[in-house]
Amino acid sequence: MEMPGHTDIVVDGWIARAPPRWLPYLLLARLDRPIGIWLLFLPGLWGIILAGASIAASARLVVLFAIGSIVMRAAGCVVNDIWDRDIDRRVARTAGRPLASGALRRRQALAFLAILLLAGLIILLQLNRLAQTLGAASLVLVALYPLAKRITNWPQAVMGFTFGFGAPLGYAAGSGRVDAALVALYGAAILWDLGFDTIYAHQDREDDAMVGVGSAALVLGEKTRPFLAACYGGTIALLAAAGWLRGLGAWLYPALFVPAFLLARQVIALDIHDPANCLKQFRSNREAGLAVAGAILIGWL
Repeated sequence: MEMPGHTDIVVDGWIARAPPRWLPYLLLARLDRPIGIWLLFLPGLWGIILAGASIAASARLVVLFAIGSIVMRAAGCVVNDIWDRDIDRRVARTAGRPLASGALRRRQALAFLAILLLAGLIILLQLNRLAQTLGAASLVLVALYPLAKRITNWPQAVMGFTFGFGAPLGYAAGSGRVDAALVALYGAAILWDLGFDTIYAHQDREDDAMVGVGSAALVLGEKTRPFLAACYGGTIALLAAAGWLRGLGAWLYPALFVPAFLLARQVIALDIHDPANCLKQFRSNREAGLAVAGAILIGWL
């Protein structure tokens, strides 16, 4: 399959060996690009570690959240592509998506979505009652996020609330409560997501302007770098606050220098006029997110 213009769709590697009938569904679920799964999973991992449950309970939650991230990221992509299929046809990066290209029909996508949501429900039922309630509430964000670009210039902020929801969900699943540490951690996840999704949005800046949809990249333009510095600085500050509120040890604070360095490197290296550079900086958030998880874990020592 050949993709037009700049695209982040990947059709080589393991996915090229999948049965041809499966390929459109795998691409619809974005399984060719696991970075989205990582970025959905990592805030949940932060929450699980910060909650401080037993090793066995935490390991069980990590496995459930990993599977859930694969399933719910896929479900979110299906919802997004159903809403955006007409817009996607007009944007170079997304024109090759299965619904936009005609490789799949809407009814096929809806059937796939039903299967994914059923799998997500099975996983959600393995969590405590508080986490089940929060998880069900998050479906509103999943459903509404694709509409954000049509009604606001800051859809990346809505994305932050949506993707970052794993943080309070993981914390609630591990601790069974809602408290100030949960709120601070959710704030950190929102700012982190807002930052990296703004980087990602710069790939589509010209196309978004042509199509007429909102984007933080269009609003910020050359002011993106200081905005990112503020987002990422706020992320680190709120992570420190969450650790303090949860009673973590002093080792947390020097450990946070590692993700702070990785995030600062993104800000410095970013070239908003180079889509490939934007994609590279966006993808580097997996390492930054893992470094945050490591810092929180060190805080328990």
